[in-house]
Amino acid sequence: MKKTTKNLINIALLLLMFVGLYFLEQHFGRRSMLITVLKKGAIYALIAVSMNLLNGFTGLFSLGQAGFMLVGAYTYAVLTIPMAKRMAVYQYYDGGIINFTVPTIVGILAAGALAALLAMLIGMPVLRLKSDYLAIATLGFAEIIRAIIQWDTLGPITNGSNLLKTYPTFKSVIPVFAAATICIGVIVLLINSTYGRAFKAIRDDEIAAEAMGINLFHHKQMAFIISSFFAGIGGALLAMYQGSLQANAFKASMTYEILLIVVIGGMGSVTGSVIASFLFIACSEWWLRFLDTETYLFGGTVKLPLLRSGFRMVVFSVVIMIVVLFFRKGIMGEKELWDLFTPKKKKEGIKP
Repeated sequence: MKKTTKNLINIALLLLMFVGLYFLEQHFGRRSMLITVLKKGAIYALIAVSMNLLNGFTGLFSLGQAGFMLVGAYTYAVLTIPMAKRMAVYQYYDGGIINFTVPTIVGILAAGALAALLAMLIGMPVLRLKSDYLAIATLGFAEIIRAIIQWDTLGPITNGSNLLKTYPTFKSVIPVFAAATICIGVIVLLINSTYGRAFKAIRDDEIAAEAMGINLFHHKQMAFIISSFFAGIGGALLAMYQGSLQANAFKASMTYEILLIVVIGGMGSVTGSVIASFLFIACSEWWLRFLDTETYLFGGTVKLPLLRSGFRMVVFSVVIMIVVLFFRKGIMGEKELWDLFTPKKKKEGIKP
């Protein structure tokens, strides 16, 4: 009965969230800064949770997230550009060689599938590495993928270093939240399953996990593939958010941003990654934007010092340092938001 009640409460909260999003969008408008932050925050939340599944819950230090996002973004864009507009987009490659268009949902799923397939192939050699070596190998993969996509030989497919555009995008915030919520929900179900417990066992102690009968390589590869699948979907959603696509945008700094969100939210906390994603996007692109504008007081006679283009990122970096110093395990640590509202069970001791 308690489980049924909890599920009903969760469904009611989700419905309430979407109703709230609808009214916010109607009140502020789709182009308002609030709606923009909510859109990008939801996308980054999904990508951060997918990275947390690998880095936080399985203990694999991977830095290839931007590469899988890039694969997903290009897969979606290439497959969904309308046939009537391909000649204009692939103007340097005689319209390209892709002679079909798939529906939006199929394109998003294909984005995740191709990213997962690459993860399976790459995971065979690199997952035998550990710690820093794994991070370097996956980071190298992301850079190689970016170079390959811009290779002129593949131009009829990827359009080389030119922009991809005119593919379907979303205007409302609701589809973004729906896609991110479904994907994050699947990840949560996975974490709470037997596979999720195996991932955590590998993270805590590989030797003990292997002694318990857990196939280390199989479960590491599974976590790597699943994480990459959702990173690919996140890349497709990011392409839809941006409206146009170029490989140069998916640099290593994008992976570092996602990793920073995971660390700030808490390694091993899904809700921590979600909360940190919205805070990160809001601070970096909205709340601190006034610091980039020169400001004068007293009728323009006194200029406030330091306020100029780029100062926003300086202050943002200081804020991040303060958060990391005072929250060593992140905002949530390894706890989830619902744990804060769950009464702790009293430990039963043996009375003397």
